[in-house]
Amino acid sequence: MSRFFATGTDSESESSSEEEQIVRAPAPVYTFSDDEEETKRVVRSMKEKRYEELEGIIHSLRNHRKIKDFSSALASFEELQRAYTRAAPVVQKEENGIAPRFFIRAMVELDDWVAGAWADRDGRKALSKGNSKALTSLRQKLRKYEKDFDAEITKFRENPDLPDDDDERKDTSSSDDSDDEDKVKEKVRVRRSPEPPRRPPPQDDESSDSMDWGSSYSDSSSSSDDEAKGATTLKEMFFKRTTEKDEDKKRDRRRARKERREREAGKISKRDQTDDGGEWETVRKGAATSDKPKMFAKDSDIDAALVVKKLGEISAARGRKRTDRRAQLELLHELRTVAQQHNLGDALQLKLRAATVAALFDYNPKVSDAMKPEYWSRLVENVDHMVTILLAHEDMVLSETITEENEELVTPPFRVRGCVLTALERLDDEFTKLLKECDPHSNEYVERLKDEVRVSALIDRVCQVVERDGSPQEVCRAYLRKIDHLYYKFDTRAMRKDLTPGEETTIKKMERLCKYIYAHDETDRLRTRAILSHIYHHALHDNWFQARDLLLMSHLQETVQHSDPSTQILYNRTMANLGLCAFRRGNVKEAHGCLAELMMTGKPKELLAQGLLPQRQHERSKEQEKIEKQRQMPFHMHINLELLECVYLVSAMLIEIPYMAAHEFDARRRMISKTFYQNLRASERQALVGPPESMREHAVAAARAMRRGDWRACLNFIVNEKMNAKVWDLMVGADNVRAMLGRLIREESLRTYLFTYAHVYASLSLRSLADMFELPRQRVHSLVSKMIINEELLASLDDPSECAILHRSEPTRMQALALQLADKVGNLVDSNERIFEKQGSFFQRGGTGRGEGRQRERPRDGWGRRQRNRRRDDERAHDD
Repeated sequence: MSRFFATGTDSESESSSEEEQIVRAPAPVYTFSDDEEETKRVVRSMKEKRYEELEGIIHSLRNHRKIKDFSSALASFEELQRAYTRAAPVVQKEENGIAPRFFIRAMVELDDWVAGAWADRDGRKALSKGNSKALTSLRQKLRKYEKDFDAEITKFRENPDLPDDDDERKDTSSSDDSDDEDKVKEKVRVRRSPEPPRRPPPQDDESSDSMDWGSSYSDSSSSSDDEAKGATTLKEMFFKRTTEKDEDKKRDRRRARKERREREAGKISKRDQTDDGGEWETVRKGAATSDKPKMFAKDSDIDAALVVKKLGEISAARGRKRTDRRAQLELLHELRTVAQQHNLGDALQLKLRAATVAALFDYNPKVSDAMKPEYWSRLVENVDHMVTILLAHEDMVLSETITEENEELVTPPFRVRGCVLTALERLDDEFTKLLKECDPHSNEYVERLKDEVRVSALIDRVCQVVERDGSPQEVCRAYLRKIDHLYYKFDTRAMRKDLTPGEETTIKKMERLCKYIYAHDETDRLRTRAILSHIYHHALHDNWFQARDLLLMSHLQETVQHSDPSTQILYNRTMANLGLCAFRRGNVKEAHGCLAELMMTGKPKELLAQGLLPQRQHERSKEQEKIEKQRQMPFHMHINLELLECVYLVSAMLIEIPYMAAHEFDARRRMISKTFYQNLRASERQALVGPPESMREHAVAAARAMRRGDWRACLNFIVNEKMNAKVWDLMVGADNVRAMLGRLIREESLRTYLFTYAHVYASLSLRSLADMFELPRQRVHSLVSKMIINEELLASLDDPSECAILHRSEPTRMQALALQLADKVGNLVDSNERIFEKQGSFFQRGGTGRGEGRQRERPRDGWGRRQRNRRRDDERAHDD
């Protein structure tokens, strides 16, 4: 540093000139530094620039994925689209229009992430409003953008483990750069002396003048070489030196990275693998590579007590935080194998099987979620083995009342702690969860439903065990499980009359099981569910009277609201099926009564546990919705809602239309079916009514035709090809149902015709009515006689002439409107009189003669109103 700040002692001018040289000296130093950088500058191609831009955006996109930031991910994806558009000419030139593999990998990863987030409905509900909108936009834009890369994405998904093009490019560029650096450094190392000599501090002008900082050095002059050496020495003073050891480390790291990539791609030969110390082995994620701990010591004497002790150690780890459930199952399996090899007895095998069943139930961490199908199959196998062991040994008892101290596993009679019935009930519940997890319209649901045969057979075998060893209450529990799998199934043998004497139909089996529960159940819940299932099964086979009598004798309508939700759902299902049974048997009023409470709420889907309606202003929380989903019925047990609605509307039409015709001008007319009345009024308010399309429109169009007396049009609206395919063909005995509908429509159309046009006729010929409505004369005679007896029609029958003589005609429309007006005016007068009576005290306090006279003219006792009522009653009596 002295050479920059040294000053001479001879003269002041020399020092000033030297200072001027010192001021100008730093500029050449920077020039040399720039020149040194230019020698190491790497010129990048357009391909590298564009690809690096894409890689940077992809890197930020992956960071957004890690934190589930959909808004930022959407912005990065849009930026990635624009960057790829800018890189399109380079891709077309360098890659022949094929997108680079690292870009396709990023697209596939983004697609999988968005698809997973979209499939997680609970996770989507928990997102914020901005993230939810961003997820929807990102999904739509990604699906649209991926159409341009379908071929590349398909090819990538076939072999996703192949290395990307950018890795090879980076390796090549990095190796080339490192080679260039090595060459440059070797070149510099050759030119430089190992220890450049230090220059002595300048003493005079010549020493300072000899320093020449040029913009670039030249090999032609020795002075420039000396200057370069000096500059290099100065640089080495401030920068880290690169040694041979550092170069070796970099070279080893590059070689290790290259070998690792080749190993991942499967390019290392077996010879290289054996040279490295053995072949590579694929290890499952989360699996331990160490050997399993030994179950027992090598020289230990294995007996039942030792196995039970080991079982206690394994069971003690149940429920702990870091317990590996899969390892527990493997240990129990190995323990059972050891016990079987040493012939320790079936009682110990039964105890180990019961422990395995409990471990399988614990394997699922969430009770609300369904088990995996493979573990459920293992569960069925273990329970089946338990039942087999119990049936094979009559002297073996498995019960919850037995304590572990009182167990006997070696000598008969064997006593084991456990309960096979509880395991069966949980297994059945898990089977229902599995069915509800599947898509009901997929083949997976059909495959899962085939397992019901295994469950039913297992329930039958458990019933045998419980009948032998269990209490009456346990027998009732087992029978109820059998009933739950039987009550909704239709047995074609029950409809036949040519049955063999020893053949047992489902009706007889249900009666046997239910009667046992009626007699021995100690809780009301099992008896209530058995009664409802029995009624459902009778109604399913058109045993209307047995089902109706059983429902009326049980008085369940009065107490069912106090039952648990599952029992209430079963009650709703039973009433729906009972209404269908009544309709098939032609009992329209009973069918309407059974279905009215269910359909008038507008929520038959929820009441039957066949699905949830959309929320209305957050009427239920997430916990409530989760509980409701757990109560849903499997799809194969559903009742057709469109069939229920059609039966309800047709029943309401057959009841409501004659009633409306009979009380057309009655101001106090009540509605029998509110839902049907609203649909009919909405159709009548329409200016232009087109041909019916839906089932509901067919029912309303039929009602309007019946109201006009056109029974043929009404029948055509109810029974046609579209309605047959949607509704009537779904019923048992569809032809009988259609014939019954035609008969009922003609009869109710006849009643409607008589109510509507009776005031026009003085007498009606029964033979003409029979021909008009295509009914037998005996049936027409019966209908008219019932109407006369019920005082619905004021007429008398003349048997010789087969005519109905009408005694009094109904008032015309003008007369009916006049009577309505008179009633309304009378009501208005009565209300005015009540108002004046309340204000009488006010007029008296006022003291005006006018008020007093009005009080005298209108006495408070309502004498005028009573006179008018009495006169109206006398007129009606005179008319009668």
